[in-house]
Amino acid sequence: MKEIRFNVSPATGREMEYMKKAVDSGKICGDGEFTEKCNRWLREKTGAAGVYLTTSCTQALEMAALMTGIKPGDEVILPSYTFVSTANAFAIRGAKLVFVDIRPDTNNIDEKLIEEAITDKTRAIVPVHYAGVGCEMDTILDIAREHGIPVIEDAAQGVMASYKGRALGSMGDLGCFSFHETKNYSMGEGGAILIRDPERTEEAEIIREKGTNRSRFLRGQVDKYSWVSIGSSYLPSDINAAFLLPQLEDADKINDSRLSCWNRYYEDLLPLQEKGFIQLPVIPEGCIHNAHMFYVKSADLEERTRLISYLKENGVSAVFHYVPLHSSEAGKKFGTFHGEDRYTTAESNRLLRLPMYYGLEIDEVDHICELISDFYK
Repeated sequence: MKEIRFNVSPATGREMEYMKKAVDSGKICGDGEFTEKCNRWLREKTGAAGVYLTTSCTQALEMAALMTGIKPGDEVILPSYTFVSTANAFAIRGAKLVFVDIRPDTNNIDEKLIEEAITDKTRAIVPVHYAGVGCEMDTILDIAREHGIPVIEDAAQGVMASYKGRALGSMGDLGCFSFHETKNYSMGEGGAILIRDPERTEEAEIIREKGTNRSRFLRGQVDKYSWVSIGSSYLPSDINAAFLLPQLEDADKINDSRLSCWNRYYEDLLPLQEKGFIQLPVIPEGCIHNAHMFYVKSADLEERTRLISYLKENGVSAVFHYVPLHSSEAGKKFGTFHGEDRYTTAESNRLLRLPMYYGLEIDEVDHICELISDFYK
């Protein structure tokens, strides 16, 4: 059996053709033909009033912080078990990060702990849809409405996933996608911001266009464009969008392939869970996931370390995931953990991600599962 990598960036075979078309068009800067086609596809797929490609999910989150008016002294509630970009987007605006514990079943923020973390300084709630599995959004949105607090969904891993029939990223005031090379659909580096309220789409355009009303000018709504607000350059090159578009066109095919591998992992490893050796992912009722990742949870950190080494010795690249932000140097400086850390650290120490990408073969999944079974024998 050949070496099995942890990740391979997705591709359909039409990427170079589309990128050449972008170059030949003479317009390779932001908001060209391919960018608009990607934006339109995402709007139609998610039902959001506005969707705009960005250079990364990090910058989509930074745009969301700007649109929410985050300023020094404000507080933002989020899980500690997430990528650093979720926190950086708000810390860079001077906000205090308030970390809340996660649920042990989905690794998502525990919706039951959010309300007690709210103070008169809370300006945003940021749920993170881990592994493309939706947070308990009905509860989160009810809490947010009761307290008049915006919700910003970090749906970096959530493209093509949904919660009770609603696309991840489309339910909060703002949502953010990632199109990094490790995601289900990739433009190398890239992301998107989703806007729920149609009256805020122009605000997003202005911030994304360096604080200018250039988009209105291009639509003929003003006779010249000028600087009207703060903003930055969040537009990706149209070449990047040309790389992404064929994958969006084949989104169902890619999604079905990943789900087939995910289901095979679950089927093969279920006997080990039934024997109490490992725990497998949980998909709550009402959630449709996108097979962004498949993970197992071992007994503890020491066992996980041995399992990673065993797989590596046998040609399989498997990795652990986030080190909780509240335990990091910057996390201690810019934030605080509200309440008890019952699950965040413990679950982080147990979780092991297995290879998952478009093009992974079923026999490779079977081989990986056989190795894990052998390890536990």
